[in-house]
Amino acid sequence: MNKPDLFDVVELREDLPEFDLKRGAQGTIVECYSDGEYEVEFADEDGQTLALCALPLQKLTALSPSAAHQKKQIMRQLFSVVNELDEERAQKVLSFADTLRERQAA
Repeated sequence: MNKPDLFDVVELREDLPEFDLKRGAQGTIVECYSDGEYEVEFADEDGQTLALCALPLQKLTALSPSAAHQKKQIMRQLFSVVNELDEERAQKVLSFADTLRERQAA
């Protein structure tokens, strides 16, 4: 299995009752540790964190690496743009992104 990268989407291979997560739950890699574990954030449809846990590669399956790579590039570009904005304009970008997420969920 290919090793996932930062911001890749992964899926659980087994239930994690200690986090109330079921096999098949999808999360995002938010940190890659040198010991081979990955910090994975599992969130609900509103983007609220359900669980944040360090997991070994054996408990994860990486999903659509090309889509994850594209998303990672977009995130880098967005970060670069927002980083150059003043606080007020950066908040407007965040508000706009929240509006897009709400429309997508509807």
